[in-house]
Amino acid sequence: MWVSKLGVDADGAWRTDTPSKPDDPSLVLVFGPTDLLRTSQAPAQLASQFPGAIHLGCSTGTALHGLSLHDDALSATAIGFASTPLKLATAQLTSSDSSLAGRSLGEKLAAPDLAAIFVLSDGLGVNGSALVAGIAETCGEHVAISGGLAGDGARFTDTLVTVGGASASGMVAAVGFYGSSIRVGHGSAGGWDEFGPVRQITRSSGNVLSELEGKPALELYERYLGEEAADLPASALFYPLKIWNPDRPEEAVVRTVLSIDRASRTMTFAGDIPEGWNARLMRGSLDRLMDGAAEAARHARESIGAAHADASLCLLVSCVGRRLLMGQRAEEEIDAVSQVLGASTPIAGFYSYGEIAPSSAGNVSTLHNQTMTLTLFAETS
Repeated sequence: MWVSKLGVDADGAWRTDTPSKPDDPSLVLVFGPTDLLRTSQAPAQLASQFPGAIHLGCSTGTALHGLSLHDDALSATAIGFASTPLKLATAQLTSSDSSLAGRSLGEKLAAPDLAAIFVLSDGLGVNGSALVAGIAETCGEHVAISGGLAGDGARFTDTLVTVGGASASGMVAAVGFYGSSIRVGHGSAGGWDEFGPVRQITRSSGNVLSELEGKPALELYERYLGEEAADLPASALFYPLKIWNPDRPEEAVVRTVLSIDRASRTMTFAGDIPEGWNARLMRGSLDRLMDGAAEAARHARESIGAAHADASLCLLVSCVGRRLLMGQRAEEEIDAVSQVLGASTPIAGFYSYGEIAPSSAGNVSTLHNQTMTLTLFAETS
């Protein structure tokens, strides 16, 4: 397995500086700003230059290129697998049920030797937890699912998924990894602090939250945000919601707001907000977020096993809320990951509207928000 960051030559062609099979990658990933992905010919040029590869990517407010962050440029990575077959599947999202798209992907990818799935989805018109549940329903919960929801920075206007050099909204795409040679590890951690009282979710439907303790949820956010409420939903990124089943508090997840409806006083989140669950507001601090990044890296190393701890690739998906809170210091959380994994492990990824990975409390994959998630890949010789 080899990994190379792609750059552009003086003549405009994409190049890779990896000496081993430099022109024969199995997978090419590209991440970048929504507007640039929509107008640039670069993804199509990549697909033409490396026709034998699967080409996959998505929009983001910030892409990773090694240990650097880029808000206004594309980041592309070529990956070559020696003995791991890959398969691409796509599906269209419907407004009624994101699990349908998940089941469609799962049916296309399911196989006895399916080892792992990496999925990218439109970040606005999706219920991420329903999407993951649909994939797991058809592939089985033993198959680790990771990836994320496309982002658009703090704008929440439009998100894109890129397949084969073409970008579109309303789409989900996933790559399946097959066989006994591939080794995959995962890690996830937050770093946000809880505050305020615990409240019960008294009215919701899917990922739409209507009431907490019998009162409109939007009023709670407006009260806590004060003047910042005028900037909703973007300002809510600094105040995510921790939710949990009272019977299984150890399986708590974090949810972030995607949109609000001031007329109906409702809030739409990136994943399910089940009625009867408990909820509590959260806020972040720089030190705690940095600690969470390092913790996610340690989880990933432990997950992949000591024999493969020096992984060939780390795909990092972190939340846009972390990026906005940390500003330029966000590079420090990437550095914290690199210090744990080692400088020899290449890092690629993006800041998302939702992160998908197995829970640290178990092996079941789920949607996370305001979290850093890592997927490590290695191949046995």
